[in-house]
Amino acid sequence: MRRRLGLLITGGFFLATLTACGALISTPIEQIKTNPRQYTDKRVKISGTVTETFSLLVLKYFLINDGTGEMYVVTKKSMPAKGEKIKVTGTVRDAFSLGETQLLVLLEDGEDARYRLLMKYLQDQ
Repeated sequence: MRRRLGLLITGGFFLATLTACGALISTPIEQIKTNPRQYTDKRVKISGTVTETFSLLVLKYFLINDGTGEMYVVTKKSMPAKGEKIKVTGTVRDAFSLGETQLLVLLEDGEDARYRLLMKYLQDQ
């Protein structure tokens, strides 16, 4: 009985560790661009170096290169510096497709949850 309990605890710990590690691993940009249907509207984490930035009032985005490819990241957060190495989590979106040309972007997580909390707070006042 104790042996089974020990195996169950060890197995549970192993599964929890695998799940936590999966959340830390970045998806290669090339993999996302090669299989867009698998990733569109899914949350992923990418990491790499910021190669371009653009900010004009409400539209802010930057280009990230992970060595396998480049992807635009649309954000509501403050802009990273060009050359900065970062990790970004967000939802992959198909910005547009025209023939064989397709633009996938990553909508960065973070701001929307805080905005919803602020709106809830203001409604409760």
